[in-house]
Order: sequence, then C-alpha cells, then structure tokens
Amino acid sequence: MKKIIIVGAGPAGMMAAIAAADKYKVVLIERNEKLGKKLYITGKGRCNLTNSKDISEFFDYIPGNAHFLYSALYTFTNTNTMDFFEGLGVNLKVERGDRVFPVSNKSSDIINALRRELEKKKVTILLNTRVTSINIEDAIATSVSTDKGHVISGDHFIVCTGGLSYPQTGSTGDGYEFAREAGHNIVKTKASLVPIEIKDEWIKDLQGLSLKNVELTLLQDNKIIYSEFGEMIFTHYGISGPIVLSGSRFVKENKNISITASINLKPALSPEELDRRIQRDFLKFNNKAFKNSLNELLPQKLIETIINLSNIDGEKKVNSVTKQERKDLVNLMQNFSMSVKGLRPIAEAIVTSGGIDVNKIDPSTLKSKIVNNLSFAGEIIDVDAFTGGFNMQIALSTGHLAGKNIENEY
Repeated sequence: MKKIIIVGAGPAGMMAAIAAADKYKVVLIERNEKLGKKLYITGKGRCNLTNSKDISEFFDYIPGNAHFLYSALYTFTNTNTMDFFEGLGVNLKVERGDRVFPVSNKSSDIINALRRELEKKKVTILLNTRVTSINIEDAIATSVSTDKGHVISGDHFIVCTGGLSYPQTGSTGDGYEFAREAGHNIVKTKASLVPIEIKDEWIKDLQGLSLKNVELTLLQDNKIIYSEFGEMIFTHYGISGPIVLSGSRFVKENKNISITASINLKPALSPEELDRRIQRDFLKFNNKAFKNSLNELLPQKLIETIINLSNIDGEKKVNSVTKQERKDLVNLMQNFSMSVKGLRPIAEAIVTSGGIDVNKIDPSTLKSKIVNNLSFAGEIIDVDAFTGGFNMQIALSTGHLAGKNIENEY
C-alpha cells in the first residue's frame, strides 16, 4: 500500500489526510503540539466553517485566482462540507451573511470531529515535528527530513503548511521554501484580510467604536477601488472589521499612491433625506447647542469628532446653524474620510495573498507539474478570498481534491 506524507495539519492537511486514508497509508506531520492550531482562532474562536451561498456565487468572493479553484470547489462543495461535519456529529447553523458556524460556537468541536475521523481512518499523526526539507531526486520526491533527525520516506507528498499569517500558529512560510526548491515560482506574498492603519490623529479618539450598516469606500488617487456595506470597528491605529478586512485586499502599499477610506454613516438615506432628518432633530433641539443635537443621529463616541471636523462651533445654537453648514454636515456624515497609512503586518492578517504560482499546479488534481508525486493544498497556493467562510472552504476543498487524486504517479 502506498504511503502518503502530508505536511501541515491545518484544515487543508487534515482533510487531505481523511480523503487519502480511504485508499492509502497516511502520515500527517504537524510542527505544533496539537492539530488545527489556527482553526482555534478562526471566526473569533467560533470557526466560520463555510458559507451557505450557492457554490456558483463563491467565485465572486475570491479575488485571488478564482478560476483555478473550479475543480476543487465543485468536487467538494460547501454542501459537502456541511454534510460531512454534520455526519461527524457537529450541528451547524447559518448566520448573517450566510456564514456557517457550529451551533456550539466552539472551534474545538470542529477540530475534535476532524481528529476523531483521522483516528478512525488510522492516520498516523506526528505532532511537535517540523519538516525541514522535502527530498527530491530526478524530479521525484522520495522523503522528508525532520528537525528530529528522522528521514521519512513516502510515495506521494502533499504540502499544506499555510501562508505567513498568524505565525504563532505555525504558518512561517516553510512550505514556500519546499516549493521553491522543487522548482516552483512563489508569487510575492502580502497581507490579505488585515486591518488598515490610518494617518489621522483623531482616529485614536474613536478606539473601540463599532459601526453597523455603514458603507466603506476605498479610493486610490480619487478612483474607487472597493466599496462594501456592513460592519466595522475603530482601533487605536485605524480601522478593522469585516468590510475593512475585505477592502484591505485592494490596498497597495506604495508611498507614491494616495488612498482614502470614506465611510457613509447613513447609506440608507439620500443627502436630501439626511438633511431633512437633521432639520427635524434641529427643530426638536431648537434651543440647544449644536454639540447636544446629534445624540439621536450618531453614536455618542463619534459626536465630538464629527463636530470638530464639521468646523461648526459646538456651542452654537442649532437655530443659528446655516443652510451651508448643514449641507456640509450632511456631506461629512456621508463622506467621513480618512487617509490610509497602510496595512497592519502580515502576521496579523487572516490569510496571505500570494504563494505558489498556480500556473505550475494542475487545478484538477493539485499535483505539481514539476514533481509528479508532490501536491499542494490550502493557503500555501496563490489563492485567497474575502471573509465569510470562503477561505476555510477553499482549504477544505483543495485538501479533499489533493487527497483524492494521488494515482498515476510515474
């Protein structure tokens, strides 16, 4: 019986092992002390497993080489994922944005289900073991060497070591070096799904403020590069949250490029409707100072910043606010703009953009076109998606496809 060596026990590696174990002897090697370490922190510890949208819609949420993933996503779909985990005894639920979570809200339930399945299929698991190299002779992978001085031979090798995000979970880029030594090109890696840093000093005053139902627009040299409606949060260095993380995918870090983040605080209202709403509030608080007239329109923590940026004297009576000042206030609320400094470090990113060039990987099998008995799955490949469970589905789908397509080696 062929022996399959899988390097990396994240979601892609565990799924590859489960898929391959139906026909082969499988050895799963993980540098950490436990399986699925990064899974513990996904979805804020709740594990956003996949998304319940029709699988055909997934490609709209994958800005990084979506075409390459057709075989993987249609071979093992989101429906297959949900059926698989429910079959393992994990009850699932669908939340806002069609995101799928375990009913328990515990990532550990997903990891434990995968571990039990690996044990059921008699997969050999080596923890606290770091692969230091994949040994290749005459374009054939023969074995892996480990930091413990062991050389483990095998017939087929699947690398699922992740990207560069959250290095404390073991994603330190080792797999890129394995691929490079095998002859693969590595597309430059960068942070994707990462918070955005803001230049404006007043941003610190808004730390901790969470906004819902707002629209974020990113403009590069005054041209729109991204726009999305949803939730976000202010931090001491800038902005984060679902719509910000997705938008970060389009931020180019270049000193010669000017990028602005603009928030429409009231996207459901036209400028005219918002103006009428403000007039109603002003009428209601007719004899109050301007600074005390916005409590029903804006979160308390945002009011002082809006007043300062509006250039309207906070002590001015609302019945003295001019039509032009009111018009400028409307514009400020619907174009609450700030200057982008850049992205947070890649170590803080949810996923890595870039990785092994897809041109030298067979999309129908995930085998290397250079080394026939070597495959890749998960984040190590140059594919990435927005938040919402899409990246997890990519990991599971590519892992499954790689584990099922091992025959006809050489």
